[in-house]
Amino acid sequence: MAQIIEKVTLTEEQKKRQHKRSLAIAFALGALVLIFYAITIVKMGPGVMNRPL
Repeated sequence: MAQIIEKVTLTEEQKKRQHKRSLAIAFALGALVLIFYAITIVKMGPGVMNRPL
């Protein structure tokens, strides 16, 4: 049995909305990464940068 697959074509407005949504998700993810990084540095204390390598 063969299945017929229909393609979905987005309008220009839908493409713009999808792009804006993707950017919003990327910025939110980047903000979370920065927050987790800052919390980690604060919890470890300032002495973590002054240790011998």
